[in-house]
Amino acid sequence: MTSPLSNDALAALRKSYERAELGEAHSAGDPLKQFERWLTEAIGAQVPEPNAMTLCTVGSDLRPSSRIVLIKGCDARGIVWYTNYESRKGRELSGNPYASLQFHWVELERVVRIEGRVEKAGADESDAYFASRPLDSRIGAWASPQSEVISGRDVLVKNAAVFAAKHLLSPPRPPHWGGYRLVPDRWEFWQGRKSRLHDRLRYRLEGAGEGGNWVRERLAP
Repeated sequence: MTSPLSNDALAALRKSYERAELGEAHSAGDPLKQFERWLTEAIGAQVPEPNAMTLCTVGSDLRPSSRIVLIKGCDARGIVWYTNYESRKGRELSGNPYASLQFHWVELERVVRIEGRVEKAGADESDAYFASRPLDSRIGAWASPQSEVISGRDVLVKNAAVFAAKHLLSPPRPPHWGGYRLVPDRWEFWQGRKSRLHDRLRYRLEGAGEGGNWVRERLAP
């Protein structure tokens, strides 16, 4: 019997993408509007965690790294998420403030890729979001020395107990925790199509600031 993890079994995995299409005539001229449309549809379709996105950064060693984070804000200024500034991704962004994001809505056969420069969200913005989090999540931000080696889970449990006792019901935002905002200069929308002839529309920014214009182009799959 062939193992389900054999190379032959993996090579034989196939899926035909036939749910939808993405044409220039029916896509928004502004990539943010196109993204909001697709995100709304993903939420409406009740796909698992439609707000989950892969964040890719590159450190000083030129090794790329990726992890899943959750989008917590989206407007003309960019895409926002929150994390520990002292984590691996935080350290990498401090040295190289460029990153990419990717959403993969499997059930809709769609991918969105976003690239651009990353900046920290304002302190007031981070404070407001932190205050909206459940109490255990606020305590967790204090308890976890994210990306550091620890001897066991008991370290986290003990830290959580210490900070819960210290801050009670009103933990302030840790100085090492807050928001990042990716300011896009490139978007790509991918819609799976039959025969692997997928639709790919890329938006790239020409010019800087408010005077910049989005150029929409079709890419070969």
